[in-house]
Amino acid sequence: MTADVLTYPPAHAADHGGHHDATATQTFGFWLYIMTDCVLFASIFATFAVLSHNYAGGPTGKELFNLRYVFGETMFLLFSSVTYGFAVLAMNRHARNQVVVWLIVTFFLGLGFIGMELNEFTHMILEGHGPDRSGFLSAFFTLVGTHGTHVSFGLIWMAVMIFQVMNKGLTTSVRSRLMRLSMFWHFLDIVWIGVFTIVYLLGVM
Repeated sequence: MTADVLTYPPAHAADHGGHHDATATQTFGFWLYIMTDCVLFASIFATFAVLSHNYAGGPTGKELFNLRYVFGETMFLLFSSVTYGFAVLAMNRHARNQVVVWLIVTFFLGLGFIGMELNEFTHMILEGHGPDRSGFLSAFFTLVGTHGTHVSFGLIWMAVMIFQVMNKGLTTSVRSRLMRLSMFWHFLDIVWIGVFTIVYLLGVM
């Protein structure tokens, strides 16, 4: 009996320390992934910069882009970062239901962004302005499409997290995943600001 009392606290402390180390390792590994994504997007941005005036007799950005439409698309993504921030604040208060609500709102804002992007792509392709039309359009579809693919995977991840929060609660592992998703989602927001500025704003000048 005495031995059990003496040995239990150190064992519990070791388990807690091991879990903390695992979370720190996972977070560090995710930062490494974010850095590789930075390299990926930097490469695609550089490619777009080289090909941005290679129209091959096709339409220019000024002829193709509707800034009002893209601004609306941008607002969906920017507000989704705000609502995800509210989800994190609710998580810190251990308010599980509020976390779920804010994640659902964020999910639908992200879904609206993807829906508008797909509509833009479809409209351009149907008018004969697909990625095979010119170097400019090839770089455009690659850059914007790569970002959109990342957002789509983020939405899948978010749907999984909504399910986990509802069924597992705000456990340490769930909270850790929510924070890594937060890093990913805000990173995509920053990348999109670059896309909006370099591709769309400069493209219509």
